[in-house]
Amino acid sequence: MPITAFKKIRPTFDNSVYIDNTALLAGDIHLGSDSSIWPLVAARGDVNVIRIGARSNIQDGSILHVSRPTKKNANGYPLIIGDDVTVGHKCMLHGCVIGNRVLVGMGAIVMDGVVVEDDVFIGAGALVTPNKRLESGFLYVGNPAVKKRALHDHEKTFLTESANNYVMLKNEYMDEA
Repeated sequence: MPITAFKKIRPTFDNSVYIDNTALLAGDIHLGSDSSIWPLVAARGDVNVIRIGARSNIQDGSILHVSRPTKKNANGYPLIIGDDVTVGHKCMLHGCVIGNRVLVGMGAIVMDGVVVEDDVFIGAGALVTPNKRLESGFLYVGNPAVKKRALHDHEKTFLTESANNYVMLKNEYMDEA
């Protein structure tokens, strides 16, 4: 697996983390316990930090990046992903904050300054425009993304189930190694 230092800072993670051999992680990235990075993910913590919580999974072909500090934005935009988050295939997350128990649907784009609260579904192909806040307990869809409806109880339960399913899957991959 390509793990690359940037300015002498390397990604950090413990031995419960699965990183596919085709993924690329560079710079100041920290992966929480039981998280997983799947094929062809590119994550660059070069001009700011990336933090990924426990039991979160970043699926195939997703891109994770950040924005550097500037005169207008002294902190820039790090990428912070909470616990029990499922990021679907081919998503782009750039300088945003994703809460706990969130599902980011396939092909979604979440831009700088966005804050996604806990317990949110972002529909496949959604575009979440800069500096938007997604309220807890809702489904967001479209381009640009809009609040569609409140989540049903079974959907809220699925958020944790999805993360747990990926913990089981990454364990199966790790057992094969």
